[in-house]
Amino acid sequence: MQTQEIIKKIEQLRGSKVITYATSDRQGPVNARVAMDIIPIISSHLRKIGKQEKIDLVLYSAGGDTMVPWRLVSMIREYCDHFSVIIPYKAHSAATMISLGADEIVMSDMSELSPIDPSTANVFNPVDPQNPQNRIPISVEEVMSYFDLAKNKFGIKSDEELTKIFNKFVESNPSIHPLALGNVNRTHNLIKILAKRLLKSHKQPLKEDEIEKVIEFLTEKLYSHQYYIGRKEAKEDLGIKTVVDADKEMSDLMTEVYDGYNRDMHMTEMWNPEIELKSGELHKYMIAYVESAEISNHFEIDMEFKKVQQNVQQQTQVGVINIPQEQIVWRVLGQGWK
Repeated sequence: MQTQEIIKKIEQLRGSKVITYATSDRQGPVNARVAMDIIPIISSHLRKIGKQEKIDLVLYSAGGDTMVPWRLVSMIREYCDHFSVIIPYKAHSAATMISLGADEIVMSDMSELSPIDPSTANVFNPVDPQNPQNRIPISVEEVMSYFDLAKNKFGIKSDEELTKIFNKFVESNPSIHPLALGNVNRTHNLIKILAKRLLKSHKQPLKEDEIEKVIEFLTEKLYSHQYYIGRKEAKEDLGIKTVVDADKEMSDLMTEVYDGYNRDMHMTEMWNPEIELKSGELHKYMIAYVESAEISNHFEIDMEFKKVQQNVQQQTQVGVINIPQEQIVWRVLGQGWK
């Protein structure tokens, strides 16, 4: 069944208008993240749908730009009185933030949320020793845990000792610039502010203490960005009262949507350049979808694969020598929303 047919079934079941947003999390270079370029795409769908009582966003993503959720949620709310997010499977990181902005989060037994404290990277981050062109991302959780270890596990409380601990952190190898830590703190504070605004945007906002509990769990208390949260934990432990259980009919439709996008974007298939080359030099990859009952958009990448001879440096007893090796290289010929 085509995804747009499933969208119509969900609309009939829920008495709503549905938009889907799915980004590929396939391993390798052919994947996508939550990004600002969806704003004009989803805007065109909303204009076509018009003002509605209920709009559902079917969401699948491993995360992305943390500035997108507030912009997206506030735009969707202009077109409806009741906004729901339906999670077929993964709604991690930035996608969790989008979900926090919904009046209702519809989850099946397969649905997942995650912490919302991302890793940060800017020009002040340490240089990657394996690839000097890259910077090593700094995880907010790891910085918080380092100082938690010093203060709460080893009992270091005095300002003088904490200053020494901070200096050890900054003087590490590879070194961490103080402004990189400033960026971590700024991002951490920004995430908490955005999460609070999203939770307060509900038709029936949570109480202040309920909001603080949810934010604390999602930004500090889970200690790993790979900690995935099912519906039972989201409701009972984190206190996200907007989570509702999908019944069997709804759960089946949610799984069908995920299966459809998985087939189109090959998300669970290993990306192997050897296999790609065998099936032809030119490839088109669909890596994101935005769909409603009337419109379908996808983000496409066109790539070319070739075998070439490249010299690889190898250390020997007589010094560094170049050894020719056959390798597969690829380049992007074009990309964009269609």
